[in-house]
This record gives sequence, C-alpha cells and structure tokens, in this order.
Amino acid sequence: MDSPAWHTRCLLRSLRAGTLATSAQGQPFASLVTHACAPDLSLLLFLSDLSEHTRHLRADARCSLLVYGTPEETNPQTAPRVTVTGLAEAVADPALKARYLAIHPYASLYAEFADFNVWRIRPVAALYVGGFARAVRLRTADLTPDAAAVAAVAAAEADIVAHCNQDHPAALAAIAREPGNWRMATADVDGCDLVQDERVIRIPWAAPVNSAGEIRSELVRLAREARG
Repeated sequence: MDSPAWHTRCLLRSLRAGTLATSAQGQPFASLVTHACAPDLSLLLFLSDLSEHTRHLRADARCSLLVYGTPEETNPQTAPRVTVTGLAEAVADPALKARYLAIHPYASLYAEFADFNVWRIRPVAALYVGGFARAVRLRTADLTPDAAAVAAVAAAEADIVAHCNQDHPAALAAIAREPGNWRMATADVDGCDLVQDERVIRIPWAAPVNSAGEIRSELVRLAREARG
C-alpha cells in the first residue's frame, strides 16, 4: 500500500523514540521521549511527574511529537519523518499501560514507581515528509484507522497472540527473519510487534486489516515469503 497516511502510521508504530515539543509559558521546549501506539494510533508516553515536559503538559496539553526514520542518502533531509500535533492527557488505564510495556519491556524496571504515569496524545493533525521536498499534511480523519476495524482486531488480539505464541513459534522466528525465541507482543490493524528479551521489532501488514481472519492471512503470507 502506498499512501502518505499509511506510511505515517507505519512510521509511528515502528519507531520507538522521538522528540516531544511542549511549551513553558510560551517558550518552546524539546525533549527525547519513547512512545508506543495504542490500537487507535493514539500516542502513549510513560512520563515521570518530575520531568520538565510533564510539568509543561499539565499546564498546557498542546504538544507535538517528531519521529524520523533512516535517511535514503547522506543528507539527513532525505529521512522519512512525521510530526504529529495533538492534545496530551494523563490516563489511568491498565490496558494502555500494558500496551506501552509490551513495546518497551525495559520500562518494567520502573513501571510501578508512584511518580510515573501513562500519557496519551490524541492526534489532531500530522505532517508527513517522505523525503526531501515530499511533504503532505494529514487531518485526523486521514490518519486514524477505521474505528470498527480497530475494535474488531482489539477484541481478537489476545486470542491471536496466545495462539501464535503457543502453536507457531517457528513461523514467528521466520517472520522476524532472525533465529531466536520470538514471541508476538501485540497485533493491530496495521501490523504486529515481535519481541525477544527486550528487543521489539515491528512487522507491518501489506495494508490495513479489518478482522482476525485477515491477520491470519497476512501472517501466512509473511511466513511463506520469509521461507522463500
């Protein structure tokens, strides 16, 4: 699938770190953060109350997150990248916390610290740059996945993950294209995440899916391609 919205979603879900921009009484402030994506593409952060950017977000929820991939050439401007603008809020949701920890397993070391909380950024708009002089503005409606598909896949996710990990570990290793004890951590409408120890890799589908059956078809395709 070749569209700016699809490439934006793939970048947001595959990259694990970015630059968060907040505002302190009108003064811009940028900081490194590690994010994860909720099934609906909301951006999840796990922030300490002691951080400067957390204090900024409590005073002003407006923010943006920049993530970028690998440049095509020596020039860094050839890197695909996306800037998402949105509104941030602290959320006491165990499911979103579990999602974040599935993508960032090392964060379990401080997951129960009292001063750490999950924050969710709801995207308002995005700017996708596919490389030098290739920029596209995206509205929320352009960017976010179909709500019915998100709900259908979310309802089946636990069974999908359990089945793949129990019955198809060899297929997961083939899909990862690297030997080892790979396990599925998450599955959503755009792809899945495979984990080995604290290493997590993103496997995108060929196009967004709408059901558990379509995920099965994608996994079969990926395993066949990996095995040649």
